[in-house]
Amino acid sequence: MRSHSVGLGLRNELLEAALAGDIDADFLEIAPENWIPFKGSRLEKLGKIAGRYQLTCHGLSLSIGSQDSLNQNFLKDVKRFLTEFDIEIYSEHLSYCSHNGQLYDLLPIPFTTDAVAYVSERIKEVQDRLGQALILENVSYYASPSPQLTELEFINQVLEAGDCKLLLDVNNVFVNSVNHSYDPYEFIDGLPSERIVYGHIAGHHEEYDDLYIDTHGASVKDEVFQLLDYAYGRHGVYPTLLERDFNFPSLEELNQELNRIKAIQARHE
Repeated sequence: MRSHSVGLGLRNELLEAALAGDIDADFLEIAPENWIPFKGSRLEKLGKIAGRYQLTCHGLSLSIGSQDSLNQNFLKDVKRFLTEFDIEIYSEHLSYCSHNGQLYDLLPIPFTTDAVAYVSERIKEVQDRLGQALILENVSYYASPSPQLTELEFINQVLEAGDCKLLLDVNNVFVNSVNHSYDPYEFIDGLPSERIVYGHIAGHHEEYDDLYIDTHGASVKDEVFQLLDYAYGRHGVYPTLLERDFNFPSLEELNQELNRIKAIQARHE
């Protein structure tokens, strides 16, 4: 995928616009869990969309930090799906979402050295099963139980020990910087440029002055666009996706946000 490229998360509300080619994006991102169970007309639609846009995958249920065993059947399904639609990028969350079954929320992995060792071995297993790099996203979190490491130290050690790649979500960095009182620019500085291959940007909700919620249900704040600009200057331009999960504005407004990302990328030619 070209570094100067912009994407949008494909949701049901955007299917018709995607089929018509009306989205000003270079690629569209899908959750494989939302497509693997289906056959027939729904997958036919996805095939048509894949003819217009490059597709990437951002998973929801791998649960890389869980104590549950990795779901081998699910990994087989994902690998088949990636092959069928010629998808090069499969990303997931550096978190967990299961414990004796799905929990339907993304929960933070404890920032400990034991967790680094545990998660990195699971990452290697996933990469072996899929035959490609796993790209993990830095997640928003609202509590950190008994940390031995900072968030930045934990992420960097997992990336190194697991020999995987990073999906840099600058909105998550911004939200976490408010909720946990750190400098988001220093956090961006501390990430390894060579591991960043992909990015997200999104809107959030400001519940209180010291509590921001990552919602994907609002327009991107100017401060987050500024942080994205800084990340490009620090690490180089990388493919960047706009996430919007609900409270959808007009397609014109979504395209304006996509074009704002393109304009920021263009400043870093």
